[in-house]
Amino acid sequence: MPSRIPAVLWAQWRILWNLRLARGSGGRLVGLALVVVWYGLWTALAASTAVVLADPARREAMGAALPWALLLVFGYWQLTPVFTASLGASLNLTKVLIYPIPERQLFALEVLLRVTTGVEMLLVLGGITLGLLLNPAVPGATVLVAVTVFALLNLLLAAGTRSLLERLVAHKRMREALVFLLVLAVALPQVLAHTGLPRFFASWLAHSPAGLWPWTAAGRVALGASTAADWAVLGAWTLAAYLFGRWQFSRTLRVDAAAAGSAPRPVPRAGAWTDRLYRLPVRLLPDPLAALVEKELRSLFRTPRFRLVFLMGFTFGFLIWVPLWRTESFIFRRAAEDFAVLVSVYALLLLSEVVFWNVFGFDRAAAQLYYSAPARLRTVLAAKNLAAAVVVVLEATMITAACLLLRMPVTAGKILEAYAVLLILSLFLTAAGNLSSLYWARPVDPDHSWGRTSRGRSHALMVLVFPLLSLPVLLAYVARHVFQSQLVFLGGLAVATALGALCYRLALGAAAGLAERQREDLLAVLTAGAGPLA
Repeated sequence: MPSRIPAVLWAQWRILWNLRLARGSGGRLVGLALVVVWYGLWTALAASTAVVLADPARREAMGAALPWALLLVFGYWQLTPVFTASLGASLNLTKVLIYPIPERQLFALEVLLRVTTGVEMLLVLGGITLGLLLNPAVPGATVLVAVTVFALLNLLLAAGTRSLLERLVAHKRMREALVFLLVLAVALPQVLAHTGLPRFFASWLAHSPAGLWPWTAAGRVALGASTAADWAVLGAWTLAAYLFGRWQFSRTLRVDAAAAGSAPRPVPRAGAWTDRLYRLPVRLLPDPLAALVEKELRSLFRTPRFRLVFLMGFTFGFLIWVPLWRTESFIFRRAAEDFAVLVSVYALLLLSEVVFWNVFGFDRAAAQLYYSAPARLRTVLAAKNLAAAVVVVLEATMITAACLLLRMPVTAGKILEAYAVLLILSLFLTAAGNLSSLYWARPVDPDHSWGRTSRGRSHALMVLVFPLLSLPVLLAYVARHVFQSQLVFLGGLAVATALGALCYRLALGAAAGLAERQREDLLAVLTAGAGPLA
């Protein structure tokens, strides 16, 4: 049977090309510029590595440094895709299994697709290989063997890890717990840098045999200073990675993700306190605005992706900022009274991706309802923005409760200041988000805890735009510092509020008109189905 691998890889290349580069000359230039800058930096790092390793005088130093460099490559390749919630491209098995493709070819495709999460590391390994090949003191044959086997080990292990995670997150409760723990692990180096390694872990590292690790064995083989034990260790790790990857892929191949993710949902009682909270908009707002706000709140809090980000806002933020605040020489020690504001703004940054930048993403095909219902699109956007404001207030409340529980140095004035700053920034974010939700609309699977809700180019653009949107609030803080007056600060916030309200009103009208004019294009994007690669 002929291999289907080249055809699927060509389809993957076309998908990546279309995702990274927008339609239109301007969008293509921006997307291409971001790709060139990112991979250009890694290419420069690879070239620098090659120059260093090509020097014969550093032959002795390379024996100690190369295993550590390979350890960094291994850690980045395996951990960074998980921590950044970007596991790369993979086979959508529910769509591929209908074709008569042998399982071994499917696994080979899955392994090759792991390259999408390790392009940066392949560049670094290329620099290491080139530098060692140019070094006359290093035998070239062992260099090629060591780097090739080490790269294959990483691909096989990454394939198995992804298959395992895909199967685990198919279960609703385990999905959220697992993803939350993985995301919290991002803050572990920050905490360890402040507290130091635990004694038992430091002792284990000091007494563990270094020769049993694959990066040590690969480094010795690459430098031509290996023994039979190093070859055996490298081969054993590669075989173990293959068996692990094939085992996990085979298990995932036979798992019904839809059945695993389905579970009987308890029917809420009519008098449940959560139901009464969701019904509050009906008591305070007129229909159809109230009904749309209630619908938006219910759907958001039932979405795993949103719940994860909401939970991260008042937990992950503390893990990031507390070690910095407790450092005596750091500026946050002087600004400890603004700790709640800092954590709140960081939480707003996390929330912006799920409630501001792509407001129609979770609706997907259901967005057709907005064009058939009697409610105007302006009302629909306003309802989504009001629901986002409610979420922001709830996030600020959770942060305030966490500050009080941990006895952080916050006062009633600073708590009110945090609420005010978040709501003012939300005005600017909703103004920009209503427009970005139409220009860069994208369907998002609400059950998918990983991944971004916006395209890479729009995500990068919004990161650049956020400092500009927050400029009015930053100027209010600068004015308070310069004039040493709380009254001047409040006046600055009032001006920022008026400016934000004006921007929001203008953007809301423009977005509603754009949604009417681009109705067919918007629905075509939001109702598009997934292909054989996810």
